[in-house]
Order: sequence, then structure tokens, then C-alpha cells
Amino acid sequence: MRMDECHRDLAKDNHECIAFKLLRTEIAKLLLSDEESSILSEVQKQGSTKLPSNKSVLVLGDNATGKTTLIAKLQGVENPKKGSGLEYAYIDVKDEYRDDMTRLSVWVLDGDPGHKNLLHFALNKNNYAHTLVILTVSMTQPWFWLEQLNHWIKVLSEHIEGLQLEPEEKQEARQRLVQTWQSYCEVGDDLDAGSPVKRTMRNNSMDEDDLLPLTDGALLTNLGLDIVVVVTKTDYMTTLEKEYDYRDEHFDFIQQWIRRFCLQHGASLFYTSVKEDKNCDLLYKYLTHRIYGLPFRTPALVVEKDAVLIPAGWDSLKKIEILCENMNSCKEVDYYTDIITAPPSRKAVSNREIEVQTEDEQAFLARQQEIIKQSVQVRGESPLRSQTSKTMPRAPGSTGQSSPKKMEAKLNTSSPGTEGVLANFFNSLLHKKSGSSGTPSAMSTPRTNGSDSLLTPVRTDAAAELDRLARSVKKDIDFTQSDC
Repeated sequence: MRMDECHRDLAKDNHECIAFKLLRTEIAKLLLSDEESSILSEVQKQGSTKLPSNKSVLVLGDNATGKTTLIAKLQGVENPKKGSGLEYAYIDVKDEYRDDMTRLSVWVLDGDPGHKNLLHFALNKNNYAHTLVILTVSMTQPWFWLEQLNHWIKVLSEHIEGLQLEPEEKQEARQRLVQTWQSYCEVGDDLDAGSPVKRTMRNNSMDEDDLLPLTDGALLTNLGLDIVVVVTKTDYMTTLEKEYDYRDEHFDFIQQWIRRFCLQHGASLFYTSVKEDKNCDLLYKYLTHRIYGLPFRTPALVVEKDAVLIPAGWDSLKKIEILCENMNSCKEVDYYTDIITAPPSRKAVSNREIEVQTEDEQAFLARQQEIIKQSVQVRGESPLRSQTSKTMPRAPGSTGQSSPKKMEAKLNTSSPGTEGVLANFFNSLLHKKSGSSGTPSAMSTPRTNGSDSLLTPVRTDAAAELDRLARSVKKDIDFTQSDC
């Protein structure tokens, strides 16, 4: 009985507590003004909603620009495994204000142009309005940035045109991006810029007529998608300074160019280094801020050259021109690849892999058969003959003395008597082994050397042959020494 009474008392207290909270809220609404009451209602509405689960990120960039490593860092994975084609991953997102969690889908497209057909799985008509795009370039090869960024913007633009979106949906997405730029305000004030209260005050206080016009050069190419340009591997800047003689002017020129590119396409800019853990956490917070509206308190960072952070809506041409004040050897109007050129010691090889065509098996075997036939036809004398011919004397009948070069040439050629001597020697051994009696029949082997035709006499006695061979070798050695 006591336990039941305790439960009833607790339930009664809970109901009274809830009723008291509701009564307090209603009293607060009566005491507040209309504007403050609407803010309170908006806060309550924001607190009751959950994080959406249909949001996604599409990562585009050439191979070796660190796409997989970057996403693994945002996930908290230490040993990422690179796939091929179109990779899928997810990032856990937690809202501490509402104590809610969700998963952010991430699609990573291979840098090979042959995988462009897989893009419709990651970006289609259904998730166009809920997708953020990341374009990656690497600081290890800044001379390829112009080509790479223009290439992926073209791929993205052509793909969006092929989605066959409704004109109203396209216009709505583009207008949303314009309003994001126009309503941007500096963070760091007392009220958090990412909080629901701040967003509500800004939205209520700014009508379309009150919004400032776009800055010059902003959103000239409006794809209707949030774009974040991420420069990876900024720790390589020290190598560029040591090995390629890069100075602050080069890095200022690179930064002002890519900031102009981001301004034109309405993109944000992040310099990151997974190795040195620079701006990776800020990139994660910024993504959740742009996708889910979570707080982001960090202002633009332009002081450190390897940790630049430019939120969308902050930059302008006047701010970019400040970088150009310190450039003496180059100007902002210079073409990018005229200043940032590929190193002459390295070949400007594209990161895209070259497809290797295999040869037909039967054609390969037929070709090998022809090579074997040709090698049999042109095959020279055996190594045993060549080795023996080097020690044999000149053919009989040759007169006069020759120069050492001619003598060396003659010694390297096969002597006509060599083959006959060897043939008779082995023939005599065969006759003795077979136990035949008598004297073997005489044999003669005609050989031709140049224009002289000589007959080698047949010797049947093996011992005599060996003696004659030894005397000939000795005589040839004495003759060579006398010529020298």
C-alpha cells in the first residue's frame, strides 16, 4: 500500500509540475510583446522538431586530392579504406541543444571521368534540395587547380541540367542561396548567430526589400546548391617553399584566385590538413551549420596562410584586393597558370588512370612463334665452337703479317680446321668405345673461309690430333706476341 501511495504522489507532483510550466508559459506570453511572443513560439517549435535524416553531402575532386581521408577524419576513423567508383559513408551528427542525433549521408565519387555515370545515384531529382557539394583540390599540386575546379563545376552543371527539375524548384533553390549571402552577418556578438533565436530575429527583422544587394562578382554562376571548396594537404606548403621556391607572393596569388572562384560560385572556402589537424573540426561544424542550422561561432580566418576559412557570404572583391597589395612580381589580372606553373623537373601527368588495352591471346602466341622461328634461322654457332675457335691458329696458306686488330678479328672467327679436328676426335672416341678394330675410314670435311676453299686432312690417331692442337696453339701464341 505504501508503494502505491508513493507512486500516486509522484504522478500527482509530475502533473502539477507540467501544469505549472504551461501556466508560466501562458503568463509569459501575456506579459511579452507580440514580437517577443513570436520569438518564444519559434524557440518552442525549434525545440520540438528533430534533425532531418534526408540530408546528404556529395564530394567531388580528382584522385589523390584526399577525399577519402578527409571524410574519414570527419567521421573519426583513423585508418580509412579507399574504394572505387562511388563510395558511401555517413557522419554522426548530434544536436546538443535538442539532445537529438541523426546520420548525414556522404557520397564520394571517384576522380576518373569514366565514373560520371554513377553521379545520378548521389544527386538526383529527389535529393537535389537537400544536398551540399564539396569540391576538393590538393596543395601538393596547385598548378592543376584551374583545370580541376572548372572540370568539376562543368560536370556538376551538366548533371543538374540533366535532372529535368521543375523551373520553380530551380528558381527556389537559387533564390535561397542568394538570400543566404544577403542575410549573412558577422558572428562573435553576444547572441549566437547559429542559434534559433538569432535566426528568428534575423528572419523577422529582414524582409526581401530590406536585404542588401549582392556584392560585385558574387554568385555569377548559381547552381542552387551549397558548395564548399576544400583545399587539402596544406602542410605541403613548406615543401613548396623549400623545393619549388614558393614565396608569400605565390600563396597570396593562389588564395586570391581561389577566393574569386568561390565568390563567383557562391562557395565557402576551407584550407585543411588532416596530418596537422587544421580546420577539420571547424569544417565539421560548418557543414552541420549549413545543413542543419546548428551553431557556428567561428568568424572568417585569413591571417594564417595554411588555415584559411571563408564562410559563404563574408567575402567580397574589396576584401580580396587586400591580398593583392603585397604582390609585386605578379598581378591579380595575370592568368593563373602563367604564375603558378608546373615544375619543369616533373611531367605534368594527369591523376586520371590510363586504360590499358590487352592483346588477343592467339595473336600474342602467333607473334611469339614467329620470333622463335626467326631466332632459329639466324642462330649462330654454338658457344663451344666459338670458344674453341678463339684459340685456333690461322688457316694454312695465309702469308704475311697482320696488324693486331686484324689478328684479333681473325681469332674471333671460326677456323676451318677446328670443326674437322673436333669431329675426327669424337669420331675416334666413338669407334674405340664401340670396340671396333682397325683404322677408321678416312673422312674429309670441306670448309669455306672467305674466298679460300681448304680441305682439312683427316687424322685418325686421337693422341696425334691432341699433340698437333697443342703445338698449333703454342705457335699461334708466339706469333701473336711477335706481332705485338
